[in-house]
Amino acid sequence: MRPAQRTRLILVRHGQTDHNREGRLQGQIDIPLNERGIQQAAALARAIAPSPPDLIVSSPLERARDTAGAVARACGLQGTTDEAFLERSFGQWEGLRGEEIHERWPAEHADWRAHRPILGLDIEDRPEVGERVAEGCRRLVRENPGRTVMVVAHGAAITLGITALMGLDTNDFRGIAGLENCHRSVLEPVLAEGSEGLMRLLSHNLPPDFT
Repeated sequence: MRPAQRTRLILVRHGQTDHNREGRLQGQIDIPLNERGIQQAAALARAIAPSPPDLIVSSPLERARDTAGAVARACGLQGTTDEAFLERSFGQWEGLRGEEIHERWPAEHADWRAHRPILGLDIEDRPEVGERVAEGCRRLVRENPGRTVMVVAHGAAITLGITALMGLDTNDFRGIAGLENCHRSVLEPVLAEGSEGLMRLLSHNLPPDFT
């Protein structure tokens, strides 16, 4: 008998935007892809099309939705959106560069750089983001056993989601580097007894043209 096909989860960061290029925190501001980002999404679509996923879900923000749309069209699929995969909210810092944040909120910026919680600026907590994204991924995996699920989301959201899916502390663990634009990571469920909801990271930060 043929072995059952393993469930796969592919997490993709959206293509480049002008805010990415300028080093600005985007958070949940709805910024479109720039020309470079459109090219990156096209390269990703060409690489994915020969072995397409079974379904594609994205954050509802335009930069993720349009990246997912390029892949969906190349694969003959219809993408959907889910707010579970929104980027981490950076509150009052959204749209600003690091030097602007440092100048206006020096103490809070120092806390951020030291990986301490930021209070009073409407910045979403790391564990909250990690669990939001991880639970969205777990739900898709439960609903699609033996299938390949692609989620197109955002840098901070994906990093924290992967950390939570691996059962690690999103406040303390910093061992997973962020994805570059249109790069992707591949995970699969851990099938050992007592590992419900945990996933293992198979590949990380694969470039858009990787096949």
